[in-house]
Amino acid sequence: MFTNPLFWAFLVLGAGVGYFVRQGTLSRKASSAEQKIKSLLEDAESQAKQIVLEAKDKAVSLLEEVKKEEKEQKAQNARIEERLMKKEEFLEKQQGDIGAQKISLENEEKKLATEKAETEELKGKIFKELEKVAKLSFDDAKKQLMEKVKQENKEELMEIMQKLEKEKLEDVEKKSLDIITTAIQRYARSHIADATTSAFHLPSEELKGKIIGREGRNIRTLERLTGVEVIVDEMPDSVVLSSFDPLRREVARLALEKLVKDGRIQPARIEEKVEEARQELNKRMQEIGENATLEVGVVGLPKDIIALLGRLYFRTSFGQNVLIHSIEMSHIAGMMAAELGVNVEITKKAALLHDIGKAIDHEVEGTHVEIGMKLLKKYGIDEKVIKAMESHHEEYPFSSPESYLVAAADILSAARPGARRGTIENYIKRLQDLEKLATSFEGVKNAYAVSAGREIRIFVTPEKIDDFGALQLAKDVASKIQSELKYPGEVKVTVIREMRAVEVAR
Repeated sequence: MFTNPLFWAFLVLGAGVGYFVRQGTLSRKASSAEQKIKSLLEDAESQAKQIVLEAKDKAVSLLEEVKKEEKEQKAQNARIEERLMKKEEFLEKQQGDIGAQKISLENEEKKLATEKAETEELKGKIFKELEKVAKLSFDDAKKQLMEKVKQENKEELMEIMQKLEKEKLEDVEKKSLDIITTAIQRYARSHIADATTSAFHLPSEELKGKIIGREGRNIRTLERLTGVEVIVDEMPDSVVLSSFDPLRREVARLALEKLVKDGRIQPARIEEKVEEARQELNKRMQEIGENATLEVGVVGLPKDIIALLGRLYFRTSFGQNVLIHSIEMSHIAGMMAAELGVNVEITKKAALLHDIGKAIDHEVEGTHVEIGMKLLKKYGIDEKVIKAMESHHEEYPFSSPESYLVAAADILSAARPGARRGTIENYIKRLQDLEKLATSFEGVKNAYAVSAGREIRIFVTPEKIDDFGALQLAKDVASKIQSELKYPGEVKVTVIREMRAVEVAR
């Protein structure tokens, strides 16, 4: 079959036909691609021309706008320049007018000076002529005239001066009375005079036996540690705590409260609870002091000063609570200061701190004013405050308006009906003197005046005073009381020497 010439002829012919057909197809495809490319190029050229035309139109528009804005700016600048030129012309004209006025005023001044000199010269000539005629100098004539007028109107002038002085005094008194009464009316507080006893309620009558203890050891321990006399038979279901010092009574009350709550009442437990009561009272005094400063609006006081203020709550003066008295003074003094336009802050602070020395006057020598001044200086209180409080008992001269207001507020607060009681203050002072006398002896640890001052209990250090020394101390104290103190009735001197031996097993 493959050797047949006809077969090969047809094969070659078919291949040729296929070649030409493929070439034709490729040619048509190429022609079509060229047409597409040409069409795309024409579209691109058309779009490019359009973009160029739009850009040219936009550029022309922007150029016209810029020219328009430039034209408007030039017109505005021209108007501004015109206004400036007019103002400059006006100022030049005004300056010229001022210069002319100045020249005119200078000429007038020269003219007046000349006329004044001529007048003075004429006046001198007239005076000289008058002196020649009267044969008296001008000064002498003036003196004689004044003396004559004075003599003729002396009585009338005195009456006018007295009348003015009286009216002025009446106005001042009326104004001061209005200020004082307004301040007192605005600040009203009830007065409760502190007593020297406190009642402590017991849950049951049986607790009295526990408080007394075997052979009275519990009650003696409590009295020794607190300096308070405990009276168990005064009222049913209650014990009475008696002491002139409110601080001691409060310590005893807190200690009893803790002991009753605990249920175990014995000497060691009493010592523990008394110490806890003292610590709790110290925290409470800090809170009381802070509340006092907040009530009167005084800020910036040191923490130690605030604690001493709280201590004043347990201090009385003629039966009046010292802290309440100080708070009242601060309010009244502040109101008067506001009415008179005086420094309110300094006045209120000085009034609140005026009796701060009373917080420790049992422990430090000197008057409460001196102690207070030293305390305030120690803690960096403003010198103006110290100057304002130092004169409230007139021990120091009044040095500022605030010092007068503090003294006035002290008198107003103390003199109000029911605020103070003089008898109780004398009684408390006698008890304080009694305790102070007993503690002045060497070896004395504590001394407490009890039974309304009819007994002084002295606790001594056993290492310093033996049993014979205790007997001698009782005699010496009794002898000194007789010679130095004034007291009604008798004073029993009890010296207590307690020996303790403590050892720790390890």
